[in-house]
Amino acid sequence: MKTAEKKTQSSFMKELGSFISTLLISLVIVFLNVHFLVRPIKVQGNSMYPTLQNNEIGFSNVIGLNMDGIQRFDVVIIYIPEQNEYLVKRAIGLPGETVSYTDSVLYINGKAVEESFLNEEYVSSYGGTFTEDVKEVVLGDNEYWCMGDNRPYSRDSRYYGAFDKSSIVAKGTAILYPFSKIGVHTW
Repeated sequence: MKTAEKKTQSSFMKELGSFISTLLISLVIVFLNVHFLVRPIKVQGNSMYPTLQNNEIGFSNVIGLNMDGIQRFDVVIIYIPEQNEYLVKRAIGLPGETVSYTDSVLYINGKAVEESFLNEEYVSSYGGTFTEDVKEVVLGDNEYWCMGDNRPYSRDSRYYGAFDKSSIVAKGTAILYPFSKIGVHTW
């Protein structure tokens, strides 16, 4: 082999090695970010309308979930492994609580709780019942009752039942697209 060909082959191998190492480092960084810091999300459907809208894209907070846990009314990201699907909902009931709805009023352990995050104008546009009645549900030690903000159009704990803490993978949302909606909705 000629010297020029050896140099070209050597240069190619160095470039290939550099590319592969950069790719591997990038993959590790993405993996660590997605599993420990923030998780990308895309809102699918109208179950969180008007808080979040269909096709909005952004990030959710993994580290906040791991450090602060889940508080009442946090927006949470739930993974449903059987459907390989992520849901964006709001934590309504916490472990050990009794949750129910009567005449669109939330009751936690038998006491009425105001849901001030709901858009009053939107709720009143439904007239009578925005949230259908839910009989008392007693949550287990690691269970959360989660619902969408757009109750008439949300498949949530009323459909799936209580969600185990292990299925909640992040909380909060920071919307990046569309640009007109950029902002943190709960972090």
